[in-house]
Amino acid sequence: MNKRILGLALPNIITNITVPLLGMVDMAIVGHLSSSHIGAITIGTSIFNLIYWNFGFLRMGTSGFTAQAYGARRWDEAMATLVRASVLALAIALLLIILQWPLSRLALVIFEGSDEVMRMALTYFFIRIWAAPATLGLYAIKGWFIGMQDSKTPMWIAIVLNCVNILASLLFVLVLHWDIAGVALGTVVANYSGLALALFFLRKKVKDINGIQAVRDVKEILRWDSMKRFFKVNSDIFLRTICLSTVFTFITAASGRISDEVLAIDALLLQFFTLFSYIMDGFAYAGEALVGRYIGARQSRQLRLSVRLLLLWGLVLTAVFTLLYALFSQQFLHIFTSDVTLINAAGDYLVWVLVIPVCGFAAFLFDGIFIGATASRTMRNAMFVATAAFFLIYFGQKAYLGDSLTSHSWNNTLWIAFMVFLVLRGMLQGLRVRKDIYSQTR
Repeated sequence: MNKRILGLALPNIITNITVPLLGMVDMAIVGHLSSSHIGAITIGTSIFNLIYWNFGFLRMGTSGFTAQAYGARRWDEAMATLVRASVLALAIALLLIILQWPLSRLALVIFEGSDEVMRMALTYFFIRIWAAPATLGLYAIKGWFIGMQDSKTPMWIAIVLNCVNILASLLFVLVLHWDIAGVALGTVVANYSGLALALFFLRKKVKDINGIQAVRDVKEILRWDSMKRFFKVNSDIFLRTICLSTVFTFITAASGRISDEVLAIDALLLQFFTLFSYIMDGFAYAGEALVGRYIGARQSRQLRLSVRLLLLWGLVLTAVFTLLYALFSQQFLHIFTSDVTLINAAGDYLVWVLVIPVCGFAAFLFDGIFIGATASRTMRNAMFVATAAFFLIYFGQKAYLGDSLTSHSWNNTLWIAFMVFLVLRGMLQGLRVRKDIYSQTR
């Protein structure tokens, strides 16, 4: 079982590690220009996190349904899931492009920064929005491949996509001097390159399972009666993800309200969280594939064993990352920026970097386990409680301290609320494993 977990997790880790590395490269490119550029790229990417995270169900829901179809050897249902997710992804992407202007106005309401920071952030937004069809299409295709127990194909897609992104951004910014617009354009070029490669791999996979013949009636697949459970699970994931993106958006917005310096500091510290989360998600994705497969195949013993071993791997990774962050956090900061003043100021908050793995590992793994089981209601409810706790702690502390709240204590309050948010997500889902996961194989 460990071999099977690692066979799925390691390619996913390689896939996921390219994502924070990409963000780190973007941060490193603009970070050496000015602190305003750091703030702008942080707000710009946060806008798209707010948008795209809300549609993460295109990957997560697709993965869970496909994995269960794979376990039951229902290739018709696997293909139906792919069609539903792809059609929905394209429809949402077109709507985002149509609504780009009102979305940009909403971003100005949510985020705060200097005039220069916000001007550059909107430049980034209006260019990158055109990558929406490719970005959301890749969500659906990636989820389908993971559900089909194939994590190597998304790995190669992600590697190519991110290499193109890095090279294009370096070319556009350092050679052509297109500033932050060059970073955004690099992302657009890379996403469409990744989509083209994904469609190439998808064609071969569909042929291998005789998928075209399995899709006998697209109209039937897209009928409401056929899509009802697909939408039910995905609506729960959608609500759960709205809460998640709201919390992360609020962190960036609240940091900007304190000062541009705190905005830049928290942007740097969140890179540590991003690195850990994407590596841990490699095992969460393995959980999606295996849990869905064993539920579909009604293999109770294998299901329980996979869950236990996934949690064990999570503990090992938590210990490793806590040690790495304790030893090399200063070195990581120097990768992101050459601003010594900013690095020294960030040192006052490095304790939160050490706490992140301990507080967050269970939340990541249980997300994967519950997605594989399509037990979306528990995920949604746990996120509701954790989000409420986050805002109660933040605003409660702020109201209690009032005018005595310094910038330092204000930002620490933000990080305390964030850690409680992570712990509650993992704990509340963990309490429901027996009832919501194991019971499905009885």
